[in-house]
Amino acid sequence: VSACRDPTRPCLGSFQRLKAAVHYTVGCLCQDVAEERDVQFSKQTIAAISEMTFRQCGTRARTLPYLHAKRSTVTTEDVKLLARRSNSLLKYITQKSEELTSSNMEQKVKKKKKSGAVKGRRTSGEQEAAVTDSEDSNMV
Repeated sequence: VSACRDPTRPCLGSFQRLKAAVHYTVGCLCQDVAEERDVQFSKQTIAAISEMTFRQCGTRARTLPYLHAKRSTVTTEDVKLLARRSNSLLKYITQKSEELTSSNMEQKVKKKKKSGAVKGRRTSGEQEAAVTDSEDSNMV
């Protein structure tokens, strides 16, 4: 396998792998829909949906840099802007984004609690002294 020399263009191998991954995913989604709705998808239909999906992704990927004001980082809001024409896709992306945000916040809270608990721990000698002090104050 030869290395890619132009970083602005994907390697043929990675391009084909990506296209195959899209085709596989579309096939799985079609299978799920077929089972849910009791319908069948021909191989040609799956291939057509895959090709259309792949081309749309390519078009969106080329459009994205212009939508996010030439910043070096693409945000969730940029992706939502791309998906705005498809209500169901926008709803799905928004839901997943909120789930990820919530999950990240929970992890941060757990991390803070954990680091706070480590800082708040007493050594065994400090614990004994605290118990002794407590016992002494109860006797008075």
